[in-house]
Amino acid sequence: MPLARRDDRSHTYRDYLDWPEDARYELIDGVAYLMAPAPDLTHQVVVGEIFRQLANSLTDQPCRALIAPVDVRLPKGDEADDAIDTVVQPDVLVVCDPARLERRGVRGAPDFVVEVLSSSTAGHDHVLKRRAYEKAGVSEYWLVHPVDRIVTIYRLEAGVYGKPEIEELLGATAVGILPGVTIVWDELVARLPPLEA
Repeated sequence: MPLARRDDRSHTYRDYLDWPEDARYELIDGVAYLMAPAPDLTHQVVVGEIFRQLANSLTDQPCRALIAPVDVRLPKGDEADDAIDTVVQPDVLVVCDPARLERRGVRGAPDFVVEVLSSSTAGHDHVLKRRAYEKAGVSEYWLVHPVDRIVTIYRLEAGVYGKPEIEELLGATAVGILPGVTIVWDELVARLPPLEA
């Protein structure tokens, strides 16, 4: 089921900043999508654990791990912030260029993005956000499926995401664009609530 749209108008970051804080939206190519309600405990455990492992691995490195909610503005060129029409809030992200970090969040493509899927966001993350990340130049994009216990990995090659790699959440998976950084799945999965029958 697709995420609800705010309306049929085209919006920019200027509009986004004026909306009330009691509802959260993401903008993709000017379309405002209502973000899903607070995720379940499994989602939060996975997001928190991936962030913790990344942050610990990146200590004393120029790259910085961040966790949602943080606005990531994805300009199509050199347009002013107010004219940007794509603003997303990835679950976990890594930015290696300090010039992209600003008080309001991130301007420009993160180097690495992780989205943890839930039934209400899976289609949105697989289709719309994947296209937005690819177009913006996100080097590596992971979709973690906590229920199916798999990760789908997209890597940017010549400006496009090639065929994804799909791995089970077993052992550890190296982050291709961050040398020496891995996500250890066994300790993460051990912290998850049991799957419902």
